Amino acid sequence: MEYDNAKKMTLQELQHTVDDWIRTYGVRYFDVKTNMIVLTEEIGEMARVIARKYGEQSAKPTDNLNLEDEIADVLWVLTCIANQTGIDLEAAMKANFEKKNNRDKTRHIDNQKLK
Repeated sequence: MEYDNAKKMTLQELQHTVDDWIRTYGVRYFDVKTNMIVLTEEIGEMARVIARKYGEQSAKPTDNLNLEDEIADVLWVLTCIANQTGIDLEAAMKANFEKKNNRDKTRHIDNQKLK
């Protein structure tokens, strides 16, 4: 299950590639509840990197502060959950942008706290 790193990946390709990997190497998906717990764990790992690399917390010599990898782990598990629940990420993101465009078109522009 190789992916061409030189090629950009659409959300649809991401979903298919993760699904192919799971079916080839992962045996099967963890159940959705387990994947939610794994997602929480991955977000915690991402938070640890941000706290130590960009925040005030100091890093330990053994810390691996690879934010790129941690974000990819979060995206991986989110993709697994989308695949398991039949969600098309591309369609979901398009609908989410439409919602935000309608609901928040001027909300942030008009927010005096952001000026």
